[in-house]
Amino acid sequence: MSPSRLHPALRSIADDLPALDPSQFQEPTLSSEVPVGLPKRPAAPPGTPTAPPPRSRTRPPGQRPLAPAGLERLNRMDQDAAVAALLNCCGSRHWAERLVAHRPYPDLDALLAACDEASYDLSPADLHEALAREPAAGPDRTLTDVPTSALTALAAAHAAYESRFGHSFVICLVTFRPAEHLDQILIGIRARLAHTPDTEREVAAEELRGLARSRLIRLVS
Repeated sequence: MSPSRLHPALRSIADDLPALDPSQFQEPTLSSEVPVGLPKRPAAPPGTPTAPPPRSRTRPPGQRPLAPAGLERLNRMDQDAAVAALLNCCGSRHWAERLVAHRPYPDLDALLAACDEASYDLSPADLHEALAREPAAGPDRTLTDVPTSALTALAAAHAAYESRFGHSFVICLVTFRPAEHLDQILIGIRARLAHTPDTEREVAAEELRGLARSRLIRLVS
């Protein structure tokens, strides 16, 4: 993204700041994270007989989908290990312990439903704890041509947001392409700086819920 495409309010801040090292932004297990799908099976040559589906994946009509292998592992983990794994999805210990207490989960839908319920029930203290564990959202690590001026503008925007609200900016970007993440972060910070603290807590809580869902999908997939 060239400096001319930056929002004017951020461009003026960026001009006054020194260049930054892109490595300051943590590996995105968070707001710029996108769930990883399964690789596509290569096409078989013409005339190749079609193999029957594996027996372990068949199920009678009307039966719940089989649990992913990662979900089975989560169901079998001891409590401390499961809590530690879930804290990587949402930084609230109460949230993680609540999901652990409701094991075993028969399928991914049940796990995500429990995630939503626990996310909606976060207390102000739980939300504060979760937000405190979130590092600053940065551009996708697969991008190698992000200009220094864009990173400078991003650092200035994060500083303005954290000064106003007291925690890192949280945004769920699973519906956007990696190349769009930086623009979406800058646009989101600019828009949400106008929120009252109460409104922003509600927005941040909803973004955390989306992040927790996407991270859970990665965890069990």
